[in-house]
Amino acid sequence: MKPVVHIVDDDESYRTATARLLSAHGLRVEVHESGDQFLARLPACEPGCVLLDLQMPGQSGLQIQLRLRELAPLLPVVFLTGEGDMKASVEAMKAGAKDFLEKSSTTAALMEAIDRALIQYERQRAEYDRLQAHRALVARLSPREGEVFRFLIRGHLNKQIAHALGISERTVKVHRHQVMEKLGVRSAAEAVSIAANIGFDLGPPRP
Repeated sequence: MKPVVHIVDDDESYRTATARLLSAHGLRVEVHESGDQFLARLPACEPGCVLLDLQMPGQSGLQIQLRLRELAPLLPVVFLTGEGDMKASVEAMKAGAKDFLEKSSTTAALMEAIDRALIQYERQRAEYDRLQAHRALVARLSPREGEVFRFLIRGHLNKQIAHALGISERTVKVHRHQVMEKLGVRSAAEAVSIAANIGFDLGPPRP
């Protein structure tokens, strides 16, 4: 799916001019006259980025940015403003804005900011998809397999796991094999990598 650049600005002349400029550069563009309108139309999983005006009637650009962190955290934000407000710039960048540009910035600067934002989206999307895939794999484990997995990624040997869980080493080996099969890994190191990626809560091992 071709990414879309969302222009959120209450200035109709600026919205129109910027949309024409970006369209002429081959970008897919959608315009919104307010933050509320943008949020109401917000697509769930559409790739792209947001050019967000700082000062608008209703919710400000910073308020919309905070809402986006909840509703569409993968969408990078590039702030555009005629204010030149350094304090707002610092707040926006701390909250995760990709760039903060004056509306008088050159076309080259704007295009570079959009390129960086779209690259960021693709990187974050790939990381998010990998995270979701790993979570889905771990969710397939049975309760007992989950226990074995927890000990496995902490480096425990089969004998130690068997003692901790009160089962035979043979049973541990069977569960361990099932864990590796369901996770699609060939080594404990790969299982550890999956656990690290999803922030798996190991918890204290049983005595």
